[in-house]
Amino acid sequence: MSEKVVKKHHREPLIHITKRESMAWWKAWSIRGVAILLALAVAGVIIMLVSDLNPVDVYVAMAGGNFNLEDPSQTRMMWVTFQKVAILLCISLAVTPAFKMKFWNCGAEGQTLMGCVAAATFMIYCGDSMQPALLFPLMLLVSMLAGALWGVIPAVFKAYYNTNETLFTLMMNYIAISLVAFLEIVWESPKNSAKVGVINLFTKGGWLPEINGNRYLPVIVTVLLVCILIFIYLKYSKQGYEISVVGESQNTARYVGINVKKVIIRTMAVSGAICGLAGMLLTSGINHTIYPDAVEGQGFTAILVSWLASFNPIAMIFAAFLIIFLQRGAGAIATNFGLDDSLADIVTGIILFFIIGCEFFIRYKINFRHSKKGGVD
Repeated sequence: MSEKVVKKHHREPLIHITKRESMAWWKAWSIRGVAILLALAVAGVIIMLVSDLNPVDVYVAMAGGNFNLEDPSQTRMMWVTFQKVAILLCISLAVTPAFKMKFWNCGAEGQTLMGCVAAATFMIYCGDSMQPALLFPLMLLVSMLAGALWGVIPAVFKAYYNTNETLFTLMMNYIAISLVAFLEIVWESPKNSAKVGVINLFTKGGWLPEINGNRYLPVIVTVLLVCILIFIYLKYSKQGYEISVVGESQNTARYVGINVKKVIIRTMAVSGAICGLAGMLLTSGINHTIYPDAVEGQGFTAILVSWLASFNPIAMIFAAFLIIFLQRGAGAIATNFGLDDSLADIVTGIILFFIIGCEFFIRYKINFRHSKKGGVD
């Protein structure tokens, strides 16, 4: 009787989950591809149930929100999509070193805004009086320093006082937003408009120069260079190795002689600096003005992109494109079919749910209990 009780007590569960050691890249992307197809199928069924629309027409409209399908010779829409992908990618690259270190930097929004502030300051006060050869390097340097400062402040408190970095970086966002709202009044143009108009509209002082007549390329090319540099930094540099060790275990890092406090502060300085660069690209290369919502929540979307790509800078290019494609496509659905944003958000949410959910099957394996002869099933 006691043996039966013991046997029952140690009975294996029907299902147990184990972490995979590794998976071939082609298998992982095959799973992601199947997840996208399933998401489109499920979303298509829901579209037919709640409306009279043809799912194929809806998906064509989503593509049309990113590329001009009616007139492929008109490439402006495509370049705008790639430019938005570049900004989201830049901010995603910024949060990646911190997240790989398991420092939950939720302050990319504020760090990017501080880069916007620095760039706007140079454009307003030096844009028409300073030579471009001196203006742009200084604007780049100060924007990156401003973002780095906004990242280093919570890093210092985390390193020395073990504060909660999630709350700290979130609060820094609100300070940055309030600062920009104050500067809107200081720099308002025209007067009593409570906003900053287009800076140097006629002289274009401080505007990023075009490349071969293309005003979108400077932002795209700059971010691609940053992507390559961050990939090399994380994978092949000593600092990238230290980030990985600290992320795995701070105790192990200390045991092998790594200065954990120094790594935390340095990594957040790098993250903030890249956010500052994104802020400069936004202000000098795209918006040519500044306002509290200039980043448009991409500081938080970047976290999703970084996680989807498993902190791989190259994979982030595709993840960022997917998110922007869905965002712009959702707007096109609402406009083309006279719908509110609800149905578009449902379609986008279903696709993201499947894509995020498939990451579970990439990282973990589901094991079922096998029956044993003469034993308990």
